Amino acid sequence: MLVDEVEITLKAGHGGPGKVSFNPGKKGGPNGGNGGSGGDIYISVTSDLRALNQFSKTKLLEAEDGEMGGNFQKSGSAGKDLKIKMPLGTELTDLQTKEVFELNGLDKRILICKGGLGGKGNYEMRSSRQTTPLYAQKGLPGQEKSLKLELKFIADFGLIGLPNAGKSSLLNELTNAGVKTADYPFTTLEANLGMWNSKVIADIPGLIEGAAEGKGLGIKFLKHIERVKLLLHCVPADSENITGDYQVVRNELEKYNTKLIEKQEIILLTKSDLIEEKNLQKKIGKLKKFNKEIIPVSIYDWDSLQKLQDYLKLNRI
Repeated sequence: MLVDEVEITLKAGHGGPGKVSFNPGKKGGPNGGNGGSGGDIYISVTSDLRALNQFSKTKLLEAEDGEMGGNFQKSGSAGKDLKIKMPLGTELTDLQTKEVFELNGLDKRILICKGGLGGKGNYEMRSSRQTTPLYAQKGLPGQEKSLKLELKFIADFGLIGLPNAGKSSLLNELTNAGVKTADYPFTTLEANLGMWNSKVIADIPGLIEGAAEGKGLGIKFLKHIERVKLLLHCVPADSENITGDYQVVRNELEKYNTKLIEKQEIILLTKSDLIEEKNLQKKIGKLKKFNKEIIPVSIYDWDSLQKLQDYLKLNRI
């Protein structure tokens, strides 16, 4: 199962306490060392889109605390930094400040939580007024943040449509993605990706009327369309209401985010092998009123698949 939305808490390391100690002898002065600083937390980006699965059970991640200072002014060791990998396309929202970070490049690296400073030992706490302090600083806590993580695919092409519109079968045919398919709705329960011609194709689980309000698989997957460059809108050729099926999905996109219907889109008339050519042309005629490029396609028709691929190559995104 792909985890694409989760809330976690990150806690940088606590600074180590300073040491209270003295040189030997009746007149020995303070020699307690400083505590080590707490470990920082860094986030880096990976192309592994399942990286958020690491948080399916663990919701609290902590960097190492700094160690206590030692005798003879020896500083404690700093806590080990915690380095976390998150998938490309992850959006991080600070639940307290509402600040948003986007992981939009594989070279991205963020210092998300700074470790606390170590406390001063009694050697550094001495002064002209207090030459033999019997105390030391405890060290400071590290930064703590509660974050909401949302994975929003950065894909070149997005396959959208009603359930059982042939999206997953088409993805398999174009990319060898190996997605489970069957002749009933909601076979696809999570968004799937495949590579074609060095481009990423995302297969978005079927949308139904009311998806923008959470019906069916709802908003959970609508967010994955936001960053897709070209929508491949799949409408099955054997549909009894070809324009109605198309409009249902378009309406849900608009309800969720009006910018989605402004994206470049082509209509793929899938399962075109199931109807006669005369009937196919009638349905193409009905869809022409939407002023979109219309490409009939069937996974059993190599020529139609080639035409689709040629179109995608010529219309570079």
